[in-house]
Amino acid sequence: MRLAPALLLPLLLFVTACSEPPQKELDRAQGALDAARAAGAEQYATQAFAAATAALQQAHEAVAQRDYRLALTRALDAGDRAQEAAKGAADGKARARSEAEAAINGANVAHGRLKARIDSDRARLPRAELDAARQVERHADAALQKSRASLTAGDYLKAKELVKGVEQRITTQIQTLDAAEAARPVKPPKRRR
Repeated sequence: MRLAPALLLPLLLFVTACSEPPQKELDRAQGALDAARAAGAEQYATQAFAAATAALQQAHEAVAQRDYRLALTRALDAGDRAQEAAKGAADGKARARSEAEAAINGANVAHGRLKARIDSDRARLPRAELDAARQVERHADAALQKSRASLTAGDYLKAKELVKGVEQRITTQIQTLDAAEAARPVKPPKRRR
């Protein structure tokens, strides 16, 4: 008999809590979502952030329909998902930074090879191939500068995007220079008398 009041008290609190909108939980979920956005979850943990946003929207819809139990459940879910999104953003940001640095380094090495090739083969290469190589080199240099600036600013996705394909274009240009040099007619050696 003594257990009945002990069991009824939590049930009574739950029913009472469900008779009005769970504003405190909605506010917490919104705060967690704002924190996840500030951590970069929109860019670096897009799926988790979208799920948190959808859960909060569902909570607000449940409040509009006066289904406060469902609103409470969705608000708690939104808060949990927003926290997961914030953690995922930190991981995604670190991964994006690493990928951007690797892409910049690869493009930088290729850029150095192309520049050295242009400088060393200037007299032996046909003007058209040399001009094309210089244009690729200038484009790569500009992309690398912009990419480094984005990396420094913390915009890792943009930094990676700016050098996307640069290393491949440089490699293709070096292969074109190799082919042009190989196709160049070889002058016969001068005969000694």
